[in-house]
Amino acid sequence: MDPLTQIRVTRELVDIDSTTGREGEAGEYMARLLDSLGCDVTRQPVSEGRFNVFARPFVGRTRSGSAEDDSRTPLRSAPRVVFSTHFDCVPPFFPSREEGGRLYGRGSCDAKGILVAQVAAAERLRAEGRTDIGLLFVVGEERGSDGARAANALADGSEFLINGEPTDNRVAAATRGAYRVRLRAAGRAAHSSRPDLGESAIDALVDALVALRHVRWPSDPLLGETFYTTGLISGGVAPNVISPCAEAEIMFRTVGDHRAVRQLIDDAIGGRVTAEDGLAVPPVRLVAPAGFETAVFSFTTDIPLLDRWGQPLLIGPGSITVAHTDEEHVEVDALLEATRLYADLAVALTAGSRVGG
Repeated sequence: MDPLTQIRVTRELVDIDSTTGREGEAGEYMARLLDSLGCDVTRQPVSEGRFNVFARPFVGRTRSGSAEDDSRTPLRSAPRVVFSTHFDCVPPFFPSREEGGRLYGRGSCDAKGILVAQVAAAERLRAEGRTDIGLLFVVGEERGSDGARAANALADGSEFLINGEPTDNRVAAATRGAYRVRLRAAGRAAHSSRPDLGESAIDALVDALVALRHVRWPSDPLLGETFYTTGLISGGVAPNVISPCAEAEIMFRTVGDHRAVRQLIDDAIGGRVTAEDGLAVPPVRLVAPAGFETAVFSFTTDIPLLDRWGQPLLIGPGSITVAHTDEEHVEVDALLEATRLYADLAVALTAGSRVGG
């Protein structure tokens, strides 16, 4: 895949709205593309209209639609190295544009640009005679990772998983975990002119949220201190009614076992507010071949849920500082550099380069 084609394909994929839950059209685009490149493509259903895409190369360079199609023989042995990322995105969707050497659009760096760079790297390796590379693209990473959970069942003995997220093309030494918790407060409704007859669930929830701001959260020498954001708050029925119910969803970026965080929450919030566990993904310590730049990242990936795919690594073009924003973008040069890095990583791993901690 030449650079112009890589950018064109990236833009075409970015221009498909694949907000989590709506990944079907983008999945079909990827499946057709990989088939046209001469891959054995598996669509793994995840939920209605949504599926993961797993691809392995056919022997040789024949492509779909050629006279040699019937003679293609898919490789049935496990690929040694699997490139993987997700193709769902956060809302709101906005299409691609190129400006100032950058490619803008939802998913440009998180993670459709990464996905196409991985396909281009696999093509480069196959042109060099490598047919032991697989491609795994999953749905749902941005909201619960249901695609990765399903994809783990497809694993069949690969040695290395090179996952893609925006790391500024540095290999991750570690990533934080994620822990989502819902706080629920119960009150008693009453007319707002008689607050003595009611109990405000919103007041109780606010008190609990303020209490959390004074908790000393767990820390780790490599990953730093646990932190959190309050992402959603809802409650009440009308301005002139004492609120009978209220809730908030909080996302912690953890550095250890989430159960330690849960205990601190329970100790802080008091009896009128309860905590309900949601998503819990552990932090991960990762490894890299010698000679690659490394860094520590505070986000979470699908890697803990793809533990049957071999030793994991994490790298990708783009910056997490612009992912999920209305200025999401990736440098075009970084996309092309990522293609080289992915290919180099695969070669280094399978050539037996020392992998350090």
